[in-house]
Amino acid sequence: MPELPEVETIRRQLEGELIGRRIDDAWAFPHPKFDQAHDAVGGRFTALRRRGKYLIAGLSGVNDRRAAEPTAPDDEGGEPADVELVVHLGMTGRLGVVEAAPPEDAAHRRASWTLDDGRVLQFVDVRRFGRIAVVDAGDHESLATLHRIGPEPFDDDFDPEALRRAVNASRRAVKTQLLAQRVVAGVGNIYADEALWLAGVHPASRRLTRAGAIRLRDAVRAVLQAGIDHGGTTLRDYRDARGETGSNQHQLACYGRSGSPCGRCGTTLRRTVIDARTTTFCPVCQRR
Repeated sequence: MPELPEVETIRRQLEGELIGRRIDDAWAFPHPKFDQAHDAVGGRFTALRRRGKYLIAGLSGVNDRRAAEPTAPDDEGGEPADVELVVHLGMTGRLGVVEAAPPEDAAHRRASWTLDDGRVLQFVDVRRFGRIAVVDAGDHESLATLHRIGPEPFDDDFDPEALRRAVNASRRAVKTQLLAQRVVAGVGNIYADEALWLAGVHPASRRLTRAGAIRLRDAVRAVLQAGIDHGGTTLRDYRDARGETGSNQHQLACYGRSGSPCGRCGTTLRRTVIDARTTTFCPVCQRR
């Protein structure tokens, strides 16, 4: 599943392609998860931001039943957005701009938006776990996970003491809490394993010390930044907005490496399952 680094890579690539462009037409696969793609027609892209694993495009001038007086300025303080086009890539979603509209029977296409320069922004999703929504600007109540999402990992709100209190107040494993998007936004299975290994925290632990919380906060930031720097992690499906693979898979120290020696102590990395998620850890570096 694309996590924060993959989504941020796509956002950065698409921003220059979309800002200022108008959506003249739309197509959607006939399913409630994709139907709202039509509601973006008439909108002009004013901003493209990321929140956790969500891409959120601000649109101004949408001429449909949602349109009203502009309700929220874009992040750059420019033209205000009427609505937001929200895209979650799911497990296999790909988003990119192509030169011409694909055929109606194009494999796995779930939505497409024709831009005013004739190019097409298209969303391809093999497994159909992705989702598209068009909401009033700033109103995410209909999107439960986004509405309740935790702090961004690079923001000051992602505070070690708040992290420690949240982990210690729950009976769930620390890895499960990282994946739940409430203590921090954007972390999935790959980067959770990497961060916990780097911080020396056992993934099944249910408590964090103050020192452990600082290490984990810093590790989350470090592994996500590395993922961004390397264009994301491609293990199987992920492609960026240009159709290219990331290279962060060559930098992974822990995730998917069970049976290999730990790069820190040489102990064989082990595989286990925590709350139905495959997990790799070092039994020496990450003692409970």
